[in-house]
Amino acid sequence: MTYITRVTAAAGALLAAAGLLAAAPAQAAPRGTFPLTDNWLYLTVTPGETVQSGDKHGTLLLCDPLPLGYARAAEACAELAAAEGDIARIPKKKVVCPMIYAPVTVHAHGEWNGRPVDYQETYSSKCVMEARTGAVFAVEH
Repeated sequence: MTYITRVTAAAGALLAAAGLLAAAPAQAAPRGTFPLTDNWLYLTVTPGETVQSGDKHGTLLLCDPLPLGYARAAEACAELAAAEGDIARIPKKKVVCPMIYAPVTVHAHGEWNGRPVDYQETYSSKCVMEARTGAVFAVEH
């Protein structure tokens, strides 16, 4: 069974792919040897103001041929498609967030339509993060 078949066949295979991404940076893999489409992101959401160097746990979002990775993957892929893969261009949602400082740092790296994506930002709370990034970092199951 090929790697792509396993990735698309079961959510458990996503964990294996995430493990491969954690073991080596995606940009280190030559094109053609990493069996993903051009629209994928490895996402991390970390409590606090910085990503610790040992933090390797994340979620793999695949958008082609169909959205896979977590419950809101289809919504995240649609938002990314509308923003041409630029997370900063996702329209901000008008919500009222509590003024409680509980920072979260997000990081996304991967590829969108053949272009590398590397996005990192710290938000004052999870509510603010979701208002600014939509479903992209809504990785909780």
